[in-house]
Parts: sequence; C-alpha cells; structure tokens
Amino acid sequence: MSKVTAPVTGTVWKIQVKLGDSVDEGQTLVILESMKMEMPVEAPERGKVSEIAVSEGQAIEEGDVLVSLD
Repeated sequence: MSKVTAPVTGTVWKIQVKLGDSVDEGQTLVILESMKMEMPVEAPERGKVSEIAVSEGQAIEEGDVLVSLD
C-alpha cells in the first residue's frame, strides 16, 4: 500500500479520483491550492484507490495523507 501525502500546506481544491479507481503512475489524484496556485498531486505508482482521506475544501498540512493506493 502506498500513501500519497500533501507536498505543501494548503486547501484541497479538487479530488480527481473515486474510491476503487485504478490509476497509472503520474496520474493526477488531487489538486491542491496553496498561495493562490493550483498544485496537482500525482500517483507515485500504479494502483487502486483504497482510501480518500480528505474532502474538497478541506485545509491540509504538509505531510497529511490525501489518498491511499493498493
């Protein structure tokens, strides 16, 4: 299992995947907003979305788990 974490402190702007989705390496999972900039967070490897730990509009800290992949 791989946990995808936030690279920066900010807000979850958009969640691009659903629970159970199969994703490819490099696919955008979540888009964060930080300092008025949109920042895509990509899958580090192929996998299946087993957990979405955040919701749109939620404030997050650097290092918080966003999505888990199996």
